[in-house]
Amino acid sequence: MPQDKNRQFLDFEKPIKDLFDDIEGLKQKAEKSKIDLSEPIKKLEERVLEIRRDITQNLTPWQKVQLSRHPDRPYTLKYIEKMTTDFVELFGDRNVRDDKAMVGGFASLDGQTVMFIGQQKGINTKARQLRNFGMANPEGYRKALRLMKLAEKFNKPIVTLIDTPGAYPGLEAEERGQGEAIARNIYEMMRLKVPVICVVIGEGASGGALGIGVGDRVFMLENSWYTVISPENCSSILWRSWAQKEKAAEQLKLTPDYMHQFGLIDQIIPEPLGGAHWDYHEAAGKLKPFLINTIAELQQLNPEERIRQRIEKFSKMGFWNEIA
Repeated sequence: MPQDKNRQFLDFEKPIKDLFDDIEGLKQKAEKSKIDLSEPIKKLEERVLEIRRDITQNLTPWQKVQLSRHPDRPYTLKYIEKMTTDFVELFGDRNVRDDKAMVGGFASLDGQTVMFIGQQKGINTKARQLRNFGMANPEGYRKALRLMKLAEKFNKPIVTLIDTPGAYPGLEAEERGQGEAIARNIYEMMRLKVPVICVVIGEGASGGALGIGVGDRVFMLENSWYTVISPENCSSILWRSWAQKEKAAEQLKLTPDYMHQFGLIDQIIPEPLGGAHWDYHEAAGKLKPFLINTIAELQQLNPEERIRQRIEKFSKMGFWNEIA
């Protein structure tokens, strides 16, 4: 995780930043004067934990969106690194090229081989450009499907980690069949014979998320979001301006509690106090048992029953009122 001096803070995290500045000041003073200031430093560090707890408990939908995009937040490869061993990344869609926004490969999860697939954002400016900010092209979704079929061939469970502002909307992506690639993935994932677990670890926007979002179980991390459109784009369509993005976030009901209430996800996975960006080990440590236990549960079912339940699960989604 980032060192304290390299941490980045969101606007509503300013009280924490002020305390970190005070702690750093005391540490420098103690070093120069050789005075033991460990007690006041300890009290300030305890206060940081209290504020992190308070912030987590009182987040607005827009603040959760901001946390899901936190520049220090762990991405797909970081979760794989912290949860698994012997990760072997696989590349290419065997048709166009390798899409760096979509990553995947086999890894050992608690001694069991699992196929991990997910969108990957960059950790700095150069990497973000290389990863296209986590927005996959059609070849990214075709690469994901190739890896899913490979896992099915060797009877290995699949875990997808969703974190994208959406599929790449460029002209060339549309020319290469962006919509068809996502639709094909949805169709094929519904019929995979192996257990499939999907986890929204950050942003879950539109078809970009759905392209790897069909599974036997769908989880969301506590400070993630999942909806058809980002709050900014929703605001620009409805109010012709991004200024109403906070209102849009509220109206979209995109937070995990609403998603669980609507029956679109199965469970909410807690994060470290203040968000996953505070402790990568703890964030991965909270997710890992859910994956292990769910895989074991799903493996008790035969493939035909898993597929039947999966189709039934997604067929029942949504609700409406009929007016006489």
